[in-house]
Amino acid sequence: MADGEQDGHRPHRQNLQGLLQMAIEAGTESDSTPQMEPMSEERRQWLQQAMNSAFSGQADEVKMIKECLQELSNETNSGEEEDGKERALELLADLCDNLDNASDFCKLGGMDLLLSRYVNCPEAELRWRCADLIGICSQNVPFVQEMALRSGAVKILLQLLDLDPNDQVRIKALFAISCLVREQEEGLTDFLKQDGFSVLMRAMQSDVQKLKIKSAFLLQNLLMSHPEHKGTLCSMGMVTQLVSLLHTDHSPFHEHVLGALCNLVTDFPQAVSECQALELGFEEFLKERCLLLDKKEEFQEELEYCNRLLRICFQNTPEDSSMDR
Repeated sequence: MADGEQDGHRPHRQNLQGLLQMAIEAGTESDSTPQMEPMSEERRQWLQQAMNSAFSGQADEVKMIKECLQELSNETNSGEEEDGKERALELLADLCDNLDNASDFCKLGGMDLLLSRYVNCPEAELRWRCADLIGICSQNVPFVQEMALRSGAVKILLQLLDLDPNDQVRIKALFAISCLVREQEEGLTDFLKQDGFSVLMRAMQSDVQKLKIKSAFLLQNLLMSHPEHKGTLCSMGMVTQLVSLLHTDHSPFHEHVLGALCNLVTDFPQAVSECQALELGFEEFLKERCLLLDKKEEFQEELEYCNRLLRICFQNTPEDSSMDR
């Protein structure tokens, strides 16, 4: 019998995953065994080693975060030092996928450093990595989101999205914005104060396909989760602008534009009325698009959006208030 299997158990890896597996097995055994048996000396030693290894690993990661922050705090005087900063931001992006590391990064002053120095640095490579790291840290971590918002992150990121000359920077800024405004009331409030919907519309009018798609998707999501802002969007002329975007060469971007329009018109007569304006020719467009997409499996969701818009806007058919998305 192999070492580690003498007491009837498979060996476990000496890390947190191994600890979890051991806990699961221990729980299963306790359900089926009337009396608890004392832990063997071999398993006791393994548990101690695994705990030491796991918590040592956490300490090592905090140490790496501190070293990266030290590198980023140094002034850049040469290409070699710039390469070091790129590597530091890349490593931090990997480390901060862990929620605890993301919090530690911010507690150590990382978020303030990114927003004060790196979002507007001359090197595009550092700017996009900075925006990406802000987004990674902010995903699903309220503490980090609150810290970023207090530092004015939404305003700064919207400026990057709207004005930066580098496409990758704009794409990553949009990612970070999404992480700070979706399911985050304070972030959405900042977004509205900074006229974020207008910035999204300008992004959808860009020549960068990925940016167009992600902007439309964020608009679609915000309309779904915050229907109370439909009036604001209509007052901005959003219906007319979205329909005009559909009169470009057909692309995957159109699916998300149509999805946003579906969310906008659902249970909102003002938007329905604007879609019906004769000068838009929207009904004819939708019928032609349905013919184009019919029996093309890869476009079935876009086809459903077209049919839904026809029913809501031009056939006076009551619709469920929720989107199938």
